Amino acid sequence: MTPPDAPVSPPAAPLTVAAVQAEPTPGDVAGNAASAARLVRRGVDGGARVIVLPELFLPAYHPPTLAADPAGTDLAAAEDATVDDGRLDPLRAVVRDAAVVVVVGAAVRQPDGRRTISALVVDRSGVAHAAYDKQQLWGDERELFQPGRRGATLLVDDWRLGLGICYDGCFPEHGRAAAVDGAHGYLCPSGYLAGSEHRRDLYYAARALDNTMFVVFANAVDGASPWRFNGGAAVYDPQGRPLARGADTGEDVLVAVLDPAELAATRAAHSMLADRPAGPGSARVSLRA
Repeated sequence: MTPPDAPVSPPAAPLTVAAVQAEPTPGDVAGNAASAARLVRRGVDGGARVIVLPELFLPAYHPPTLAADPAGTDLAAAEDATVDDGRLDPLRAVVRDAAVVVVVGAAVRQPDGRRTISALVVDRSGVAHAAYDKQQLWGDERELFQPGRRGATLLVDDWRLGLGICYDGCFPEHGRAAAVDGAHGYLCPSGYLAGSEHRRDLYYAARALDNTMFVVFANAVDGASPWRFNGGAAVYDPQGRPLARGADTGEDVLVAVLDPAELAATRAAHSMLADRPAGPGSARVSLRA
């Protein structure tokens, strides 16, 4: 059930967002943070107030480097989930100066010693938070990281934005959990490899339509095989139609406006979220033909 404090109506004003596709340098957290600052400036110049960068952007999604140098690639989270690392200073300065919110992928060492693939949220005051840890690990990620233990919703003014990371978005239940928590949108830093374009474009459009919510999908791009990524960053409307989409190669910052009137109209016309069954459905029978 939707919690009592979740909004029952759309936000009052539109929100301009940006989905980034870019190629970080493996292991260079400081350099990638500087690149993130540059990309955030591009988003700000386009009017964005929330900017989403790819999964593991700060250390780069490059398993050999992540395995060889965990001390150099990880950020340490404090007990209150804040992250204080001087390598982030250029990014934090841009965020603070522009008063925007940034979601960027990081490898995080938790206070209990767990290592997670995380969505780092840099708030408008420039404070970095390890806000969400990827719950569904993909393939060999399980050898390097531990799964997250809870979902998370980011509050930006009166917008509620669920957080997911890449493979999380392949599971309808993950996006649905965000929507049931009152999410108007779903932010997904990701790292899709070349060859997965069909699935990349289908999963996140489906999550938007499943839950009649906006989806902001950021993705890594280019790089050397076998870790070559396919871009296609996008923002989807609540019917799963792309408001903006990047090419399969090349850096880009895709800016789009999330319109609460469109959210309200879609949910009025397509009431799947309100009509969802309370459980997995009624009893089933098997018929032999």
